[in-house]
Amino acid sequence: MNLAERLMHVLSDSEAELDGPVPDLSPISDEQLGELFVQAHGLGTPVSPAQARVRFAIDQVVRDEEARQPRYTPDACLRLFEVLAERTRDSGWADLAPGLAALEHCTGPRPDVSAPATALVELLVAQHSVRQPYALLAVARCAGEKSLRMVVERLCQDVGPIVADEFAVVAGLTPDEQALLSRIDRDHRFLPSPSGDAWHRSADSPAYVAFARRALEAAADRTDAIRAGEIPYRADKAFTDREVTSLGQAARVALLRDEPWLPALFDRLLPGIALAPTAAKTLPSQALLYELGRAAQDFPTPELVTTLRTVRRTVRHAGVPKQLDKMLKKIEAALAERTDVALRLPRLGFDTTTTTGSAVDDSGAGGVLRRTAGEYTAVVTVTETATLVWEKDGRPLRSTPAPVRRDHAALVKELRELVKRVDAQLVTLARALEGGFTVDAAHPYGWWRTELLEHPLAGTTVRRLIWEIEVAPGEWRAVLPEAGRLPDAPDDALVRLWHPIRSTPDAVRAWRDLLLERRIRQPFKQAFREIYLLTPAEVETRVYSNRFAAHLVHYRRLFALFRARGWAGDRLGPWDAGDEDEAERILAAGEWRIRFIHRWADWSGDDELAATDQVRFARRVEGAWREAPLADVPPLVFSEAMRDVDLFVGVTSIAADPDWTDRGPERTYWERARFAELTESAEARRDVLERILPRLKIADRCAIDGRYLVVRGDLRTYRIHLGSANILMEPDGSYLCIVPSRRAGTGSGNGKVFLPFEDDRLSLILSKAFLLAADTAITDESILAQIRRGI
Repeated sequence: MNLAERLMHVLSDSEAELDGPVPDLSPISDEQLGELFVQAHGLGTPVSPAQARVRFAIDQVVRDEEARQPRYTPDACLRLFEVLAERTRDSGWADLAPGLAALEHCTGPRPDVSAPATALVELLVAQHSVRQPYALLAVARCAGEKSLRMVVERLCQDVGPIVADEFAVVAGLTPDEQALLSRIDRDHRFLPSPSGDAWHRSADSPAYVAFARRALEAAADRTDAIRAGEIPYRADKAFTDREVTSLGQAARVALLRDEPWLPALFDRLLPGIALAPTAAKTLPSQALLYELGRAAQDFPTPELVTTLRTVRRTVRHAGVPKQLDKMLKKIEAALAERTDVALRLPRLGFDTTTTTGSAVDDSGAGGVLRRTAGEYTAVVTVTETATLVWEKDGRPLRSTPAPVRRDHAALVKELRELVKRVDAQLVTLARALEGGFTVDAAHPYGWWRTELLEHPLAGTTVRRLIWEIEVAPGEWRAVLPEAGRLPDAPDDALVRLWHPIRSTPDAVRAWRDLLLERRIRQPFKQAFREIYLLTPAEVETRVYSNRFAAHLVHYRRLFALFRARGWAGDRLGPWDAGDEDEAERILAAGEWRIRFIHRWADWSGDDELAATDQVRFARRVEGAWREAPLADVPPLVFSEAMRDVDLFVGVTSIAADPDWTDRGPERTYWERARFAELTESAEARRDVLERILPRLKIADRCAIDGRYLVVRGDLRTYRIHLGSANILMEPDGSYLCIVPSRRAGTGSGNGKVFLPFEDDRLSLILSKAFLLAADTAITDESILAQIRRGI
């Protein structure tokens, strides 16, 4: 008896036994899997323990996105519909999706399922509420026109014109189109969004795309009417729950297609749902605002990000900005992966100007916008950020003139909002460019020059990054526009961001020296970017990495970083199923997925601790995720993914907590990890220090010694760890606890130390170095007491 026959025997005989765990189902064919699925779901109740185990295993394979799709014979399709009708009759509801999937993956001519489909329709329309409306419409079409009309009539009861239009459109689609749309159907807006593949296939329906535009325009018309007082205002009642769900789905389809009419419509709709027409702090529809935020997480566009940021600043409800901030972090991470739209940036009326010459290639190029207000002129200049300065007769003023504040208040407000908007767009652009590393995005040279380099806003970011231009087939030339002329190349040549993993060590060192020499601050860490190569230990473990395992971390900080970096994961805690999770991020335009396993550890006072574990990768193959050996992961994808994990551990490890000197059983880990070998991020930190130390006023008191920055004070000599920033004092090796002030910087007393990128840990190390180099000037008694203890 083969495996399929043995499992079928267990499912058909409640007395049959199953020795050991359910075996691996991969040897079973897709057709056999379909037969087993139908048999498993046709079981009555109760079922034997063996049957329950087999059914659970089959469900896992069928429903898991990493598994394969079963196929069904015509007879199996018919029996599955009969099973669904029987289960609905017994329990009041059954999931219709497997029935429609069976028809879609039928191995022969589609069977006549009208009889069980009719029974399903009659049972489901009699329910108090209708779930899976798209799927029910598809089943009703299988039952016949009478059933279809009955379902449409039932669904359109008291739902309003937007939802009624939606159901009428779906009812008129072909069976295949209905089956596709049923995959994106959600009964409620709080259900998880379907997979991107389901949306992509559904967005190809011209009729549904036309409905999406009508629905969103109708929603904007309604909010306009509320604002004009034509519709009475009621807090959060502008749209019903089902309308919110339908509009969310319409928005996702339009966003996925990047419809050209969408930005202007969102500029109407979002303020309309976020601001009451009165001075009330409530919203016309908080529910729709959040639903559109969730839609933006699935299919972001830069215009929608900008509109959400604008709304976030104007909304009056105290709790909404905080929720939008969380959403915007996820949206920005998702936008970085959507390279086809991420780099689009409006010019907002700015012109390109230069401060050192007339050519675009000259350093100092930026954007400028001028607006007059009587005898004064407002000048908004964009370099690394946007700044607003008022001028009179060509001379800059220190502040906004009183006549301008009095007579042109609206213009002042508009320009201040513009500065915030430009800064937000520059941040979004930088994150989108950085996220493009894993996609290895390349652009036509002519488009890149016109739309990015010469753009009055984008150019200020693009010029400070290193790019590679394909000057001949396979020959890439690196250039930093801020520091040099561009090579000659045809408009259709390719240009991409330079990454150190593709360069030689000598070239990397040269770029780092140039940045420091020219004092060029990059929008994100590029020349000094860490690279992570496969280690022999990871070759040995093959499908997982233990490089960042066995660390104790502050869990709340870790969870916050997951969200900030675009990772998805469930909350851990001392509850059922809260002991372990696999935070994940999708990379390389959806082709690769990284998972970081971590576990709930314990409480330490009011703090929550987690323990880190393995890192694993999977690749998308034919729409499903397949676990991949680490050696198969593209080096750039592997490096960027592990860089995130290093960040998580480095920032949240209790080893970097200076207050952990006397706390509980975790002290053993803290003692071991606080002065451990340097990770790649700490190695990059050491490289920067080696270059900038000779430029500092305290250079004669500092030296790099392995993993430490050694600082010679007048009272003692101090060893600052380049990973954790923890400090040991010579000669006795005692620990010095310095809790940094929130306002601590890298000031040397006469200005700040120039750093070519932002690094909070490096700034902290430098601030401690400046403090300790002048230890006789320290006035903090808690620090002095520790220093004097060993003198």
